[in-house]
Amino acid sequence: MTTNQNQNNNHSSETSPLLASGHSQDAEDQTPRESNPKVRGVVWGALTVVFVTAIVLLVGFQRIFGDAFAPWLGILPSDPMLAALVILDQAPVIDGHIDLPILARMKYANNVSAIDMESDLPMHVDIPRLRKGKVGGFFWSTYVSCPNPDAAGKNFLGASWRVRDTLEQIDISKLLIAKYPDTFSLSLTAEDIETAIAGGKIASLLGVEGGHQLGNSIAVLRQYHALGVRYVTLTHMCHNAFADSCGYYPGMIPLHGGLSSLGRSLIDEMNRLGVLVDLSHTSDATATQALLHSKAPVIWSHSSARAVHDVPRNVPDDVLKLIGRGKGLTDAVVMVNFAPFFVAVPGNATVDAVADHVDHIAKVAGKEHVGLGSDFDGIADVPVGLEDVSKYPALISNLYQRGWNKYELAGLTGANLLRVLKGAEKVAQDLQAAKTAPVVDLYHKRKDIPAYHEDL
Repeated sequence: MTTNQNQNNNHSSETSPLLASGHSQDAEDQTPRESNPKVRGVVWGALTVVFVTAIVLLVGFQRIFGDAFAPWLGILPSDPMLAALVILDQAPVIDGHIDLPILARMKYANNVSAIDMESDLPMHVDIPRLRKGKVGGFFWSTYVSCPNPDAAGKNFLGASWRVRDTLEQIDISKLLIAKYPDTFSLSLTAEDIETAIAGGKIASLLGVEGGHQLGNSIAVLRQYHALGVRYVTLTHMCHNAFADSCGYYPGMIPLHGGLSSLGRSLIDEMNRLGVLVDLSHTSDATATQALLHSKAPVIWSHSSARAVHDVPRNVPDDVLKLIGRGKGLTDAVVMVNFAPFFVAVPGNATVDAVADHVDHIAKVAGKEHVGLGSDFDGIADVPVGLEDVSKYPALISNLYQRGWNKYELAGLTGANLLRVLKGAEKVAQDLQAAKTAPVVDLYHKRKDIPAYHEDL
């Protein structure tokens, strides 16, 4: 050994306590010695006293000492808000429906250069508030409104530019995601979501909010999927060629009595591709028929409980009872909407009222079938206590006080949605492995293309 090596070795010994205890400068002192039983007993006794004292302090004086040390002991703080923050650190929110793209369209004309997401944006969503609210992912709703009925015509054949407009909304969503690569990560699969969250990014998924945005064409669905869309809401506030809507107010007159035959074909192709069937905005008949027809799990991306507040947009108990993982049931997640009109009578929409919807859906369908779909940036008003994306911890705190445990809350914030998405991906993989052919059904009222080969 060289002199330098000797010096390095001695330096290492002097600065590493676990190593230093076994070395001495005198050769004769390197002979192993038996430890003194009395000293060993004193040391272990002292350590035991310290340990027991710490436990007594934490148990007997938990309010004083517990919250500071709770995370180190694997327990939740007694303070509900601190507990919520600990849970959200491990299981951040994956929101099923945020309307940031329509804000970009209506306020900024989809000019990505004019949108500074690191500043305080005018509605409910920006990067600082997403971080504060412990958001791990969300679906960017590429929504455009229902067409003018006079322009579209009773058979939905009039040109409405809704496919063009949807492509523009997909475009602005992807441009914003790409503009902030340290924050957002375009996610196409459940694995992508988990990878993004593990890397400290916000998983960004795309959803299309209404079958009217498909232009009566299942082929358009395939192209949306190729662009990254991972759910399609069967209807918005209007009926379309595929399905009946619930409208906004009671009394919407059905057109198809639920799903049309083309609507069933649309679901078949969504199942084959791995695009989630979203039943928000649909009529009760549409939702029931879709649950029974779909081979894959489904979602309500932003809907609440009708038994808590009776409006058509909320899900009734008889439909909730069709949800589950047992025989004759369909796996699903109902992601609770924060829009005050869907939450409570005017003036009563609060974080507590939103929690009532979560609790009710959990009671009827099960806690593994409820999630969060705020509708932020798509609503003009907000509940008291849930004013923007920074406020999710207030809802988790509320439910924690109601007795929800950390595993149930982790399901609510995102794990339930991930399970459903993985289920839809598995169905798609199985159908594609079985060489299931693409659905090529055409809307029978179209006149611009022959319905059958023999018509050519």
